[in-house]
Amino acid sequence: MHPKPLDTSPSVHALLGAELKYHREKEGMSQGEVGHQLFVTGAFIGMLEAGTRRIRPEIAPRLDDLFDTGGFFFRNCDALKKLRQPDQSIEAAKAEQNAKRIHEYAPQVIPGILRTKAYAQAVLHSGLPTAAEDAIKDLLTPVLERAKMLQDATGPAVWTVLDEAALRRMIGGPAVMAEALRHIATLMRRRRIIAQVLPFAAGGHPAIEGALKLMTFSDAPTLAYLKCFASGQLFDDPETVAQYEFAYSLIAASSLSPPDSLDLIESMAEHYDLKSGRTYNLGPVLLRKFEHLEQQPRISP
Repeated sequence: MHPKPLDTSPSVHALLGAELKYHREKEGMSQGEVGHQLFVTGAFIGMLEAGTRRIRPEIAPRLDDLFDTGGFFFRNCDALKKLRQPDQSIEAAKAEQNAKRIHEYAPQVIPGILRTKAYAQAVLHSGLPTAAEDAIKDLLTPVLERAKMLQDATGPAVWTVLDEAALRRMIGGPAVMAEALRHIATLMRRRRIIAQVLPFAAGGHPAIEGALKLMTFSDAPTLAYLKCFASGQLFDDPETVAQYEFAYSLIAASSLSPPDSLDLIESMAEHYDLKSGRTYNLGPVLLRKFEHLEQQPRISP
């Protein structure tokens, strides 16, 4: 059985990866043997060959020495740093599937991995108001596949910080929002995810201008992913990733605790139920409000 040829079309990094694979096989070495020489795992060498991870400048000279390539990898890695990076949202989605832990700050909408079908459809319709229904269905499929990762305990550990705006921005109508927030609450109560809400009262914070996702792997360095309008960018430079990890820690520290966040999320779900005209038992809502008032400090006359 012949090995499947590498697809070098999606990324220039895959071209370097294909060259690495060529030299490795020419020397009769396994991915594990090359990884041992570079102090990384064989699985990580496979990622480099597939182009899902880039060959970094500190690794390139060691590859040149190992395969006696006359500085080929170092020269090309240096040239790639000067290129304008294309949208890497597809690469980020693929990386997410293999992540061991996911930390994500969502400033405006519920993250894809936490979305219900109705909410995901509403987000797509909002962003692509003139798109045909078939096109929306094609885009919806990978979103729902990502959400399935949380159906059992074998999926990644997820820690999400939702900006208060993501709770209050009504996408798809009140019924859709109520279902979406209850889905998050259910995942929290099942201890499948950790979620916090960053309230408006927290003011400014390090990621105020965009979304941030950190993906940790068992056999590869951590990736940081920044999402902006119609585009996304992956970062694997350790110093850069460390800065984003610090930023995420600051955001989490400014957020409500998970129990308080759960209360707010469920209260907002009940609020949307009322807006949608559904009948709902107001007892828990009124009880929480009463307990909150009882905990307020009393002012002496």
